[in-house]
Amino acid sequence: MTQGPVIATPQSMSDVWDAYRAELDGLEDRVRKNLDSSVTLVNTVAAHILSGGGKRIRPLLLLLSARLCGYPGSEHYQLGSIVEYIHTATLLHDDVVDEADLRRGKRTARKVWGNQISILVGDFLYTKAMCNVVEFQSQGINEVISEACNKMAEGEVLQLYYNGNPAMPEIDYIKIVEHKTAGLIAAACQMGAILADATETQQQALFRFGQYLGIAFQVADDTLDYIANGASLGKTIGQDLRQGKATLPLLHLLQHCSAQDRQMIKDRMETRTLSTDDLERILLLMGEFGSITYAMDRAKAYIAAAKHELDQFDDSTPRRAMSVAADYMITRDR
Repeated sequence: MTQGPVIATPQSMSDVWDAYRAELDGLEDRVRKNLDSSVTLVNTVAAHILSGGGKRIRPLLLLLSARLCGYPGSEHYQLGSIVEYIHTATLLHDDVVDEADLRRGKRTARKVWGNQISILVGDFLYTKAMCNVVEFQSQGINEVISEACNKMAEGEVLQLYYNGNPAMPEIDYIKIVEHKTAGLIAAACQMGAILADATETQQQALFRFGQYLGIAFQVADDTLDYIANGASLGKTIGQDLRQGKATLPLLHLLQHCSAQDRQMIKDRMETRTLSTDDLERILLLMGEFGSITYAMDRAKAYIAAAKHELDQFDDSTPRRAMSVAADYMITRDR
């Protein structure tokens, strides 16, 4: 059965993107064609964020998982567009909750059209995804996608519960990440396996692969919030702290810094204020106590666990591509 294009062992994500460019272009066409609301503003707002420079990593992983399990068909286009609509809906809602002004360097939909429109278009994309997924008439796919959506909502609520609270246990931080980010990535990988009629063992292995990848992705992203180039991220460095979010590097720092510095950080989180001097102090402390290294080492451990899940599959182009994609999750500069 077809497993996609035959290429030499890819050395970078560029090799992977190039190898699957035709299929990703087909997915992109499906994403845009399915935006068929009779309300023009809905299509305009959805197109604004869908064209915002996202990498379509979730549909790519769905495609690779399907090909890894020997799927020769083309239904991954429709299923990938469903995953992308759900992901985009969460971005629209997140930007309202976070009061974000920028996403990937562009003005957020809420800044252009307001919070109400952003929420309602997010709702449209969710319902559009659910309407499209029933066309597959697959109980397995229905269960996986509905569970992922349920977990994402729980993760968002749990994150909001801890907002401004630096006493969040690390285990709850991981739970938020597992639900809010990793759930949909895991679902995409498992649904690719379901398309291929893979065994339950293979489905679960790919679910875990996606889950570990998603956790690593978010941990690395949260860490980049303190160390990456602001222009490339499309947001201000230290934005998570300004919004009262305690992510893994900060949680590690709070466990090791002095009582005086801990109180300073708590005050800044509670008041949602952060001066340049405050940020420089926190970055200095993170370097002193190895908080950035700690967080990235945790992300690397999750990547290693994800790659281990691929060991039960035979060597193939999709498997090599998935291994490269795993590394990309923590080496990207977004």
